[in-house]
Amino acid sequence: MIISTYAALLAFYYIYLSFNVIKVRKKEQISLGDNGNAKLQRAVRAHANFMEYVPFTIILLFLAEYQGLASHYCNILGAALLIGRVFHNLGIVEARFKYRQIGAVVTFLVMVISAFLLLVTRNS
Repeated sequence: MIISTYAALLAFYYIYLSFNVIKVRKKEQISLGDNGNAKLQRAVRAHANFMEYVPFTIILLFLAEYQGLASHYCNILGAALLIGRVFHNLGIVEARFKYRQIGAVVTFLVMVISAFLLLVTRNS
């Protein structure tokens, strides 16, 4: 299955985001909460945003693949999700709003396309 590869890659990226939060907490010496620290707020938000969108999107992609979506479309959508999430993280952590916009648009497009494909390619 193709989407399982992207799920694994995204899991590694999630671990990276988690370690980034830990790194900032250690550097800023903030154990709980964010103490109003903007750098930590950005790291935590990037981590949380990932968890808000990626699991549901991976489920949509998995179901589309399960219903028979062609492998090249699965690869395109999986790669787009991964790239979109990297852009989104850069946009939040490095405060580059344009990157965040790109990441959000790509993530939403993958979700919309996947949901649409689930509706039109149902096996009878």
